[in-house]
Amino acid sequence: MDDRNSMCFVCGPNNPIGLKLKFREENEQYITEFTAGPEHQSYDGIVHGGIVSTVLDEIMAGYIYTKGLHAVTARLEVRYRQSTPIGQPLTVVGWITRERGKLYELAGEIRLADGTVTADGKATVVLVQGE
Repeated sequence: MDDRNSMCFVCGPNNPIGLKLKFREENEQYITEFTAGPEHQSYDGIVHGGIVSTVLDEIMAGYIYTKGLHAVTARLEVRYRQSTPIGQPLTVVGWITRERGKLYELAGEIRLADGTVTADGKATVVLVQGE
């Protein structure tokens, strides 16, 4: 990660209130693990939907950056299948579903340890000129 992105809310190591998630690529998927704490909750014991959406956005749009490309989210759709619990290990996975010129379509999921999907998303990201 370069210094310009060190304050990213999701992945930035220098953001004092950030999630500081670490990502890896495996089998054409982008993956991270996350255990939400009480500071991430909405209702008692449930991860706030905005945090769920944020992590899904990052797993999808961030994957494009690992390819050496710069992109921004043009469209994000999140489906909340069930409550995402606080204090349980979550696996977040994203993958590219389609590429059309400067547009990439991606999908992502948040999974419990038993594989249950609590939320999934679709994103369209557009390539922008690198800075």
